[in-house]
Amino acid sequence: MSEDLISKKQLLELTGISYGQLYRWKRKGLIPEDWFIRKATYTGQETFFARSQILPRISKILNMKEGASLDDIADVFSPEPDDAALTPDEIAEKGIIAADVLALYLQDQPAERLAFDDLLAAYLFSSVLTSGELLLSEARVMVDVYFTSAIKQGSQPQTLLLLRKLGVFVCIALAEAGGVTPDRDAKLIRSFDISETTEELKLKLV
Repeated sequence: MSEDLISKKQLLELTGISYGQLYRWKRKGLIPEDWFIRKATYTGQETFFARSQILPRISKILNMKEGASLDDIADVFSPEPDDAALTPDEIAEKGIIAADVLALYLQDQPAERLAFDDLLAAYLFSSVLTSGELLLSEARVMVDVYFTSAIKQGSQPQTLLLLRKLGVFVCIALAEAGGVTPDRDAKLIRSFDISETTEELKLKLV
């Protein structure tokens, strides 16, 4: 059996959750149906999971369980955008984005309220500015690429790659998650998995 898989029995023992909890979370959509991998073994059919997927997800659920309902947690893990629309003051009060950084974002994307897609773009913008990874002009290019890609595809890109080659910034939006190999002179600044960033932002909204 592949080392990348963990059996259901091992998962329950390792995490301390019960069989009932696992399947209740499945019914609620906290754990996707296609994560349950059924394989034939010498004892019959057994259920396995990709270790790299299931262990971080169980950890997140357990951390959130005390302060949020299962429906709220399910919404965090849903690929659908949140229906939240927040004012700049509400965003700053929740500590999602600092007021001064949000003001810079709104110079190019003015809005009295930010729907989830705009809030996600602002969150990406804030992330690269506060980390010092990009200049303000480069962060604005990234936001433009994000929205242009979303318009062309009719949905969010799956990955944003931030690169720099010989001092020149390049942003690439990918429709599907996957590996990209830049040439040897190009330095990868950061790769944003948009689904993971969406999940991270939703956690801040709970």
